[in-house]
Amino acid sequence: MSNNPGRRNLLQEAERADRRRKIVIQAGVAVVLVALIAAIGIGIAMRGDDGPAATPTIPAPSDPVAGAVTGSITDSGAVRVGKADARVTVRVVADLQCPACKNFETAYGKVLEDAVNSGVAAVEYNVISFLDRASTNEYSSRAANAAYCVAEQDPAKFQGWLDRMYAQQPAEGGPGHTDEQLVAIAVESGYTDAVAGCIEDRTYATFVADKTQAVFGEGVNSTPTVFVDGAKIAPTELEQAIAEAAAGQ
Repeated sequence: MSNNPGRRNLLQEAERADRRRKIVIQAGVAVVLVALIAAIGIGIAMRGDDGPAATPTIPAPSDPVAGAVTGSITDSGAVRVGKADARVTVRVVADLQCPACKNFETAYGKVLEDAVNSGVAAVEYNVISFLDRASTNEYSSRAANAAYCVAEQDPAKFQGWLDRMYAQQPAEGGPGHTDEQLVAIAVESGYTDAVAGCIEDRTYATFVADKTQAVFGEGVNSTPTVFVDGAKIAPTELEQAIAEAAAGQ
């Protein structure tokens, strides 16, 4: 496990923020559930009679390359990124508006990228949205929708996109990025502007609301929440947990 003081300071700050956020979440769980129900209702109203909510998919490559990083959407709604023979599965539950999640990405984003590229681990990113109240333009939901839009186009670029999204995370309490800015960040990350329609139409808004509610139903009550091979760990234990899980294979 790394003894990098800078990383530990970032995670200590993240843990303090996480404790404060956990209190808020626990105290306001009813409000969150009402907001989620409202979000689902709005999504249904916007969808009208067009049928069931759109579900993101990442098709298997038609000409797979051995050892390539590929992706899929898990049953929990996570974007899974990794190689087919990855030995360990890491799951990260996060909200793109969450400052503690940004600190986690700063400290451990490269660790997860290296684990994916080396084939040691596949990472499942459960991007949820419960912090719309922390912006004036529903940034949390729109950013989560954008996660599925870019993942569909190319999951191999997803971790680089995530890094840019956190690096440019808007402050809480004000406006989040506009849809146009979300498209620009995607293009900066190597995606084509074909993602614009999905981002601007909020294609997966109802899917995001449904999966957010489902994640809270699992007992997750703070972000980031991290699992290694299904076992919940403290974020600071990530490197050690990956190494131990890989060694036990």
